[in-house]
Amino acid sequence: MSLADEVAAAHAGDPNPAALVGEFRRTPVLIPLVNDSLMTAELSGIRWLYAFSDEQELARFAVSRGAAPETELSYARAVGARLLDVVIPAIEGPAGVVLDAGSEQGMVFPPVSGIVPDSVAIDLTEPGKADSRPDAPVAGGAA
Repeated sequence: MSLADEVAAAHAGDPNPAALVGEFRRTPVLIPLVNDSLMTAELSGIRWLYAFSDEQELARFAVSRGAAPETELSYARAVGARLLDVVIPAIEGPAGVVLDAGSEQGMVFPPVSGIVPDSVAIDLTEPGKADSRPDAPVAGGAA
């Protein structure tokens, strides 16, 4: 199944966490840029990197945050594996990825073992932090 299909299955209550993370790792996503930096937000001590499945999702998000519909958006493109294995470990402190933020098919990939490298997985390095995540379905089966 595609990433979109895996996300839809998770939202329908039939998740396959390994397949979902695997599809995210293989799929190119768009990461919005703000002043030439990757767009992130912090919630409960965790930095969340925004990623979008396509330009339409990115534009929807930008408009929901006040951008004019005709605004040209800057973004980087990378496969999910690069975000999880290279970018997330390079961010100071705990960090995860939120895919298609604010959409009905949003998904979070928290900084836990099986999603990010063990060296930055908060369930292995920071006991008690693993429950600090946004209200959205979570890859990896945690709820």
